[in-house]
Amino acid sequence: MKKIYLFCSAGMSTSLLSSNMQEVANKHKLDVEVKAFPLAKIQEIYEKEHPDCILLGPQVRFAYDDIKKTYNKLNTPVGVIDAADYGTINGEHVLKSAVKLIKEGVK
Repeated sequence: MKKIYLFCSAGMSTSLLSSNMQEVANKHKLDVEVKAFPLAKIQEIYEKEHPDCILLGPQVRFAYDDIKKTYNKLNTPVGVIDAADYGTINGEHVLKSAVKLIKEGVK
């Protein structure tokens, strides 16, 4: 099972998106787990769960460079959720971009 974890300021706004992504994944019988967390817990969650992909909400994109540097070293791809997809809760688009990130791996 691939773990796709979303992080935002409090984990609340991304929880709707992560639920939508999980529904899309289930509908397509994809073996993925999508969850949302507050950015402040990223290290704790990573150590416990070892996600296959980290996605950041648009409101925490300022942390992208630091997070990418830290987690790419651990072979985990990091991306920022497209603001339009985030705003419209387009779980299918975000899921596709996460799967693409996982397939491409760390660059």
